[in-house]
Amino acid sequence: MKTILVISGDQAFRGRFTPGLSGQGWSVLDASDSQRALSLTSQHQPELILCDWETPWFEIARSYLKALGEKENSIHRPILVAVGDGQIAEKMAALESGVDEYLAHPVDLQTLEKLLARVSSNGQGTAKLNGGPGGNQDTLVKFWGVRGSIAAPGPETVYYGGNTSCVEVRSGSEIIVLDAGTGIRKLGLSLVQEFKDRPIRLNVLLTHSHWDHIQGFPFFPPAYNLKNEVTICGFEGARQGLQSTLSTQMENPYFPISMEQMPGGISIRELKELSFKVGNIDVKAHFLNHPGICAGYRLFTPGGSISYLPDVELFQQARTRNKDSERRAEINTVPEEDSNVLDFICGSDVLIIDSQYDAEEYGKHIGWGHSCFEDAVTLAMQGGVRRLFLFHHDPDHTDEQISRMVARARQIAQRHHSPLIVEAAREGCEVALPTKRA
Repeated sequence: MKTILVISGDQAFRGRFTPGLSGQGWSVLDASDSQRALSLTSQHQPELILCDWETPWFEIARSYLKALGEKENSIHRPILVAVGDGQIAEKMAALESGVDEYLAHPVDLQTLEKLLARVSSNGQGTAKLNGGPGGNQDTLVKFWGVRGSIAAPGPETVYYGGNTSCVEVRSGSEIIVLDAGTGIRKLGLSLVQEFKDRPIRLNVLLTHSHWDHIQGFPFFPPAYNLKNEVTICGFEGARQGLQSTLSTQMENPYFPISMEQMPGGISIRELKELSFKVGNIDVKAHFLNHPGICAGYRLFTPGGSISYLPDVELFQQARTRNKDSERRAEINTVPEEDSNVLDFICGSDVLIIDSQYDAEEYGKHIGWGHSCFEDAVTLAMQGGVRRLFLFHHDPDHTDEQISRMVARARQIAQRHHSPLIVEAAREGCEVALPTKRA
């Protein structure tokens, strides 16, 4: 049986992973002091050591690995994973110190399962994405753009990211791209590097044609190679209307290359029904409360369902008119205007939803088509969602502000004794959804 050792002074953190990993063939040991940590590592020789990035826990693990490396006959070296607060400077310092991996709090079971699967199959090699060379059949969600309204690069947005909406979903051989904001550029570069000379086939589901959801498409490298197949899907006159919208943003004098000059195999699919398939993935759509025509999507994958509602104005705050944001979240009834949205996302394994404001900010932006995080948390709890990602971050919100919003959102869930996992969407963040067994 493979062994993982968790070194931390936090008792809750040490015991968090035992139930889930034990059933997958892992023996989970934990230590809260240096003597026990060194004793367990010497006795059990764990495959992986997970420890806090702070003294003395990290130094214990690193000292053990150093001593192990000095032994001439030592062939067993565990993977060392540091867990910290996610600050860029800290991550860089950890990697420079020689750790194999760095994870940011809160570390959930799915993130750890993905890491362990990679360690088991590839050692310390780089994991392969589904659908690419060497990929597996699990579902993977990756964030490439998480910002709303307009791209906001800069030192104050470097952690969560400044690119506008773009989320990649892999399931088997299917690649589904949710929106084509500026984040799609890096996705395209990654795909070209991954597939090399192999053709790329993917579908882009556009929620609507506001700039922050389409402005990255002219910079999407796969659309410039004829061997690739890029299908753009959308509602309401997409064959003409969406084609015209995408083309117009690339016309002279706005862009040097017209859409007609893009050599890639680009096609437009006009969606007629609210239930349809993308390859072998069932998809449902729901029209949202946002200026113009805007649809949200729910993807039903072998790993679970993923609901994507990047631009929606919920009605919890407008209904209560209560300045006490904490009290708003105590209300268990659902506004009639939100009931259809609740039905749509109910039971989702992952919910990615518009959380642009806090309650105070929302009071100044009623009718703008965006929600506050308090409403997002309330809706997710009411719908029995497993994991919530606050999305469409306001371009004026710094990393610090978003982190504080996440903390307050988690407090709401904790106060209701909800098992809901709350996070803020962050560029580069990957969510693995292992295939569910019947």
